[in-house]
Amino acid sequence: MSKVYSIKTIQYIPTDIATAWDFFSKPHNLKTITPANLGFEIISKHHGPEMYAGQIIEYTLNPILGIPLYWMTEITHVVPQQYFVDEQRFGPYTLWHHQHHFKSVNGCVEMTDIVHYKIPFSFLGDIVNSLMVKKQLQQIFNYRFTAVETLFGKWHQSST
Repeated sequence: MSKVYSIKTIQYIPTDIATAWDFFSKPHNLKTITPANLGFEIISKHHGPEMYAGQIIEYTLNPILGIPLYWMTEITHVVPQQYFVDEQRFGPYTLWHHQHHFKSVNGCVEMTDIVHYKIPFSFLGDIVNSLMVKKQLQQIFNYRFTAVETLFGKWHQSST
């Protein structure tokens, strides 16, 4: 049986909570913060312009050797301007549970992502995770960090 892995990232965004929520709660903005080399495309036609609990979003992406992959997520929980959760319904993982938390702190927004994931194929999945998946996920989150800084600016902590 393969392990459940987790990733946690925290980013401080120099904006207000309403502006941050407005951007991150719109599914079409996900492409803006996803590396182009993944070939990420939203293909669902009826997902709606803003996030809501029960929402299904379908994607295609090409994470390995340009091979297209289908992925379906469901937005399972939404508390506006606080958090939302997406969970994989169909796709490459045995488990994908992604929490997105937002809170106002020190004149900015603290955005925290927590992902729990599990790779299929028992111990072979663990090997694939250590050789490739963990690194690729970290690269995606590093890209997102930079993309968010480009969109909103860098946060500079006040020394007052």
